[in-house]
Amino acid sequence: MRTPYNRVAGQSLERLAALSDGIFAVAMTLLVLDLRVVAPEMSHVVQPIWSSGALPAEAMLWSALLNLAPRLLTYFMSFLTLGMFWVGQQTQFNHFSHSDRNLTWIHIAFLCCISLMPFSTGFLAEYITFRVALLVYWFNLLVLGAVLLAGWRYAERAGLLHADTTHETSTAIVRRIAIVQVLYAVCVALSAINTYVSIGLIVLLQLNSAIAPRIRFLDRF
Repeated sequence: MRTPYNRVAGQSLERLAALSDGIFAVAMTLLVLDLRVVAPEMSHVVQPIWSSGALPAEAMLWSALLNLAPRLLTYFMSFLTLGMFWVGQQTQFNHFSHSDRNLTWIHIAFLCCISLMPFSTGFLAEYITFRVALLVYWFNLLVLGAVLLAGWRYAERAGLLHADTTHETSTAIVRRIAIVQVLYAVCVALSAINTYVSIGLIVLLQLNSAIAPRIRFLDRF
């Protein structure tokens, strides 16, 4: 009897996890490339400390660093975001008994969206006061959550979960994804007030996830 190729393809969870780790690592590293200090003209900056022109030059350099603050904020936010999604994906992997071709491609699609995070982060950093830039960033998060949820639902239907995975565990994973996405949407809606309000709330949401279990705001839902 002939065995269809699609039945045997993409069954290695270990290789999928390795690919995932690599893409997450690259995406998290690429975020830092957007942190560039636009320094003042340096021809008069390198002077002896006793020079009368040293203090104004130092002030200009401090000003350049302060202008970097919005980019630092988006970098920090996206690093936490990628950390959250990495933990979420690894949590699912821990409950998969094996993979198949369809599940593998769902998670490759998830990783495709992960690789877009440096772009959406850079776009938001460049136009941080524009709601359109924040919407592009949020859409990236929305698609990530939707694909991650689709992967879990497919694994349930296809019988790819460990036998000891309980209904309560499945419900907790689905609820976590859904609640976080709703909270992201609420945060972005508050950009009607100011985009910095939205970004600040998203950072607080990520921090709550990162410092759990001490603060269990998300687990209360």
